[in-house]
Amino acid sequence: MLEIRKVYTAIEETRIEGGLQIEDPIRMITTMLVMKNPWANRGFVEDLMPEINEYAPQIGELLVAELFKHIESADDVEAFGKAAVVGVDGEMEHASAFIHTLKFGNKFRDAVEGKSILPFTNKRGGAGTPVIIPMVHKNEDSKRSHFLTFEATIPDAPRADEIVVAISVSTAGRPHPRTGDRHQDMIELGLV
Repeated sequence: MLEIRKVYTAIEETRIEGGLQIEDPIRMITTMLVMKNPWANRGFVEDLMPEINEYAPQIGELLVAELFKHIESADDVEAFGKAAVVGVDGEMEHASAFIHTLKFGNKFRDAVEGKSILPFTNKRGGAGTPVIIPMVHKNEDSKRSHFLTFEATIPDAPRADEIVVAISVSTAGRPHPRTGDRHQDMIELGLV
């Protein structure tokens, strides 16, 4: 049984950047859940698939439902990403297991009507470890203005036998983007 100790949401709204007002404030939202690591205290588990198959869709559905408490529709989302942090008694593979499967990712991607591959981080850490979620444009993963990172911390998670799983979105790219476009760089460098 999926054992969820906590659900946590963090929202950042940027209204001024570089001293300039932003016409439509940009919101970045992450929803995270803290769950018991189903492989904790079992030694090396060769086959992780039974738990992945059972829990990954549930995790995706729960996080998407939480996210949609803070956005009205998929149209509100321009960028997205995912992350996991496993507690210190877990393996890196445990952090990766639930986020690196379409059984999880497609719940999120489909809900926000995205096509891009979901960027990610996965790591191990103790309580209060920052959950760092990279994001890209949901449909144009090379669009530089939407190369974003959101960071949030849950003070008491993950415990040694837990996993934090997170999804994040942004309602726009960076404020006042001016670093150019990857495709224009390729033209200027004669790569296309």
